Amino acid sequence: MKQGIFWFRRDLRTEDNVGLFHALQECDHVIPVFVFDTTILDRIEDKKDHRVTFIHETLQELHSEFEKYGSSLIVRSGDPQEIIVQLAKEYDVSGVYTNRDYEPYARVRDESMTTALHEIDCEFKTYKDHVVFEPGEILKDNGEPYMVYTPFKNKWLAHFKEEMTREFPSSKNLTKLASLSAGPVMSLEEIGFEQSSIPPDTYNISNEVFHEYKINRDYPNREWGVSRISPYLRFGQVSTREAYRKAMSAGSDHFVSELIWREFFQHVLWYFPNSKRKAIKPLYDTVEWSRNKKHFKQWCEGKTGYPIVDAGMRELNETGYMHNRVRMITASFLCKHLQIDWRWGEEYFAKKLFDYEMASNVGNWQWVAGSGTDTMPYFRIFNPYTQQEKFDPEEEYIARWISEYKTDEYPDPIVDHKEAREKTLEMYKKAVKKKED
Repeated sequence: MKQGIFWFRRDLRTEDNVGLFHALQECDHVIPVFVFDTTILDRIEDKKDHRVTFIHETLQELHSEFEKYGSSLIVRSGDPQEIIVQLAKEYDVSGVYTNRDYEPYARVRDESMTTALHEIDCEFKTYKDHVVFEPGEILKDNGEPYMVYTPFKNKWLAHFKEEMTREFPSSKNLTKLASLSAGPVMSLEEIGFEQSSIPPDTYNISNEVFHEYKINRDYPNREWGVSRISPYLRFGQVSTREAYRKAMSAGSDHFVSELIWREFFQHVLWYFPNSKRKAIKPLYDTVEWSRNKKHFKQWCEGKTGYPIVDAGMRELNETGYMHNRVRMITASFLCKHLQIDWRWGEEYFAKKLFDYEMASNVGNWQWVAGSGTDTMPYFRIFNPYTQQEKFDPEEEYIARWISEYKTDEYPDPIVDHKEAREKTLEMYKKAVKKKED
């Protein structure tokens, strides 16, 4: 009788799960496992982190589903390598199955896991699941990675075949889950956290959203202008292939393009694993950023005196979500009005966003700062007033998030737009000149 472990990570579902599908196909019995990786958890300062609660609630749902089949989800907290190797020995498994993760830490972790499992004659079998094309599959004709999105997207589309988004019917074989009685899922308190009061938004990937996506996606006050699916894709409650299938079926090229952007940034992070800390274009690491902590605090709290910026930051702080158009506006404001290092903003978003994913977050912040791939030029600076007039003309979004808007309590602008723009241009020009010299 062949036994295997399936290690859940960023794929918290039984439907259309590639690694789980193969584990259930190849093994007589599969032991489902999730590990709260303390290397990651120890870096989280807020012990009421909403994402940890979100994961924990999903694990409880999986556990309840597995109990219907006489099984359990084994949940542990600690060093994944030590825990997985220990479980592999305890249950005498021939293989550990999981889906690939392309972030720098995960790559190192998985290389080490491969070696550790090999030493006990256990295979470590990984699968492509949360992207259609993984790093190395979409390259320039000369074998180099793409640095610009549009040609990447064009080659992606040229090589795409419908079968690449086919469903893997993993849930049909759950009767092959091992008979286990692991007890209840360990509590949040047992892993050093508390229940968050911030729930994730429900998502909507209906045809109605897809059909109007091109028109509605830039307007933050339109409730279903966007799908709000990103946290569910990030943690894998929804299959990326399902999102592609539905968007393609609805003919929503713009939604498909957004999904391809996510993959593009996965590829970029693979080839530039230090990009969370270093500019992809080294020139921009010579920019002399401001270290004005007062301005940064005002930006974080949504008290800059620029309504569209403040509304976005308050929405983020209260809900863990911010509309994508507003993310660009707030990020641009930090870098190009306050002249504050994009890394400060990236780190703040990383602490707050429900859908935080290193590849997309770093990629988008470097795009705004002009330091990454396919970037917005440093001399392109969003005008917050123009953006507000264009995308929140009735000020409904602003009024929703700023209760004191248009009262004496609302702060005056902390910087003058024109003066800030000129200061930013000078800052960037100085860095360029330094490089030329």
